[in-house]
Amino acid sequence: MTKVLVLNSSLSGDASASRALVQTAVDALSRPGVAIIERDLGADPIPHLTPETVGTIRGADPVTPAQIEARALADGLIAELKDADVLVIGAPMYNFAIPSGLKTWFDHVLRAGATFRYSEAGPEGLVTGKKAIVVLSRGGLYSEGPAMALDSQEPHLRTLLGFMGVTDVTFVRAEKLGFGPAAVEEAMGAARDHIGAVIDTDFRKAA
Repeated sequence: MTKVLVLNSSLSGDASASRALVQTAVDALSRPGVAIIERDLGADPIPHLTPETVGTIRGADPVTPAQIEARALADGLIAELKDADVLVIGAPMYNFAIPSGLKTWFDHVLRAGATFRYSEAGPEGLVTGKKAIVVLSRGGLYSEGPAMALDSQEPHLRTLLGFMGVTDVTFVRAEKLGFGPAAVEEAMGAARDHIGAVIDTDFRKAA
């Protein structure tokens, strides 16, 4: 059984471009022998770190009820991640970066000794052998041109995933969504085509 972990993080509900494109990927991956595990970080957000819980999420022994609950949640998220063969992540751009709900997910799963380790050669990711497809939705154009310097979305995600060892990542970009209906139609069509091509030629081999 191949397991696909799907993470949506948009707060826009049915109006979300990233959700629509993530669903395109899920539909293409769905077939017998594939289990789809969906986690909605927008509609059902994970609690942000607090002064009380940050230590135990990073590995300290939990003591208080809040710490015990937070550690159990983080342990479950890490197990869910490690158990997956393929990741599908929907990440809209909010203020040039990723939604706080998605960042909080990373805050919970990035733990030394669990998803990465420190060695004499430096940090080493422990979540290896997985493929990921990351759907990026943006109102402007950030993959080229002068606005590239403002993009704290794709580089950050590449860093976070790579730090854990997830380096086989395909980014699908739906850009210029704030440029009017024609631009939206073009961007969404191109992104759907990209998703279909990537899954047909690569992801079906993993799923």
